This record gives sequence, C-alpha cells and structure tokens, in this order.
Amino acid sequence: MRTEVTFSVRSLVITAAVTMAVLAAYVLGSTQTGPSTAVAAEEPAAVDTPSIVMTGTGEVSGTPDQLKFSLSVTTSASDVSTALGSANSATRRVLSAVQEQSVAPEDIQTTGLSINPRYDYNNDGSSTITGYVATESMSVVVRKLPDAGATISAAVSAGGNAVRLHSVRLQVDDEGALLDKARAAAIDEARVKAEQYAAAAGRELGEVTSVREVRVTPTGDRVFSRAYADLAATSAVPIRAGTADLNVTVSVAWSFA
Repeated sequence: MRTEVTFSVRSLVITAAVTMAVLAAYVLGSTQTGPSTAVAAEEPAAVDTPSIVMTGTGEVSGTPDQLKFSLSVTTSASDVSTALGSANSATRRVLSAVQEQSVAPEDIQTTGLSINPRYDYNNDGSSTITGYVATESMSVVVRKLPDAGATISAAVSAGGNAVRLHSVRLQVDDEGALLDKARAAAIDEARVKAEQYAAAAGRELGEVTSVREVRVTPTGDRVFSRAYADLAATSAVPIRAGTADLNVTVSVAWSFA
C-alpha cells in the first residue's frame, strides 16, 4: 500500500517562523544574568563652583527741573446733583487757571471721583443722611520749574476753600540718564569690594555669573508731603529746586579664575 503525505507550503512557512521566534527568545533569555530592566547610567554629581557675591550702591545727584502736584476739589450739598454740580464748577475753574499758566492738557490728569453720603449720628446709634459730599481729584505736571509756584497758587485761588492740595513732588525730567550713571557706579563699587576680598583670599576674580538690581530710590521722594487748606493767592508759592539724590543698589556674583 502506498501512503501519500501532502504538505502545505503555507503551513511550513508559518511553522518555521514560529520555531525561529521561540528559538530567538530562548537564546536571548539564556544570555541575561540579571533582571531584564535596563539600568540608566548614573549622572555625575553636581560640583559647586566657588564664587563671590558683593553688593554695590551708586548714588548720583541731579537738579529737579519739573514739579508734580495733586489736588482735589470737595463740595457738599443736601442732594447728589447739587454736590456734584458744585464740584464740577470748581474743578472747571481750577483747570482753566492751570491751563492759563501754560500747562499742556496732556500734563493734567483726572485721578479720582467720589460721591459719598454725609451722616448725622443720633444718640441711639442710628444715623440719618443729611447730605452728600462730592470729590474730584487731579494731578498736574509743571515742566518748567520756575512756573510751578504761580501754577499752584492759581489753582488754589480758582478753587477757593473747596481745594485741597495733597502733595508736591519735585522731579527730574531725564531720570533715565541719572539711572544709567547710578547703575554703572553701583557695579564699580561691587567690583572693587569683590577684588579686595578675592585678593585677601589669594584668588582672582573670574567672569560675572549674575547681576541683580536690588533697590532703586528715585529722585524727589518725600520732597513735600502735606495737606494745605488754603494758600496765599496774592503771590506765587516759593519753590526751590535744590538737589535730588538717586540711589541704585545691585548684587553681583563672580566666579573665581
């Protein structure tokens, strides 16, 4: 009897592929001696670079050539409309007087408007609204210092008893140029101190690694700050420019050479 055996080519190919895959997995597994998880190479520990940090302060002086002041107009009445109308009228007079002193419109800025009830407090702790108070505020920059005194007096005279002058601040027009000089002086001072310390330690300064501005004190701070109920309108308020100081403090770090 003759037995015929028939092989499928496709079955042979699939069987061979499976056999090769199993063999490869066996060989790979036999070559591993530890866990199959990959181990990342350890990064080198960070090394602190020796450095020196110093602060320096630069101070420059300038002559104020401008003046900025703020004022408010406050009026009261039994009703809101009347109180606001009175404040508007007084504010218009003040604005007109200021502009007559050659102050440009862009140098006059409205800074606030408020309307608040006025109360009368009773013995039993209760309160009754007896009227309303309207307040309009503005700030004015006088760019020619010799005109500042006359401008303040004109504003106060126009508003009368309704005007309250809150602050007067002298300032330098080109404060940026003073800041540039102060920053350069601050860096120089920090470098001188750093070089002294480095020399005492037997080292030399390397490159600058960081610079940080710590504090800036602008010119004109706290020149004037008080409230005026009224000022003599017959003559200009006397203004003396004097000098204004500007301070800049920086923190600078160097590496050692």
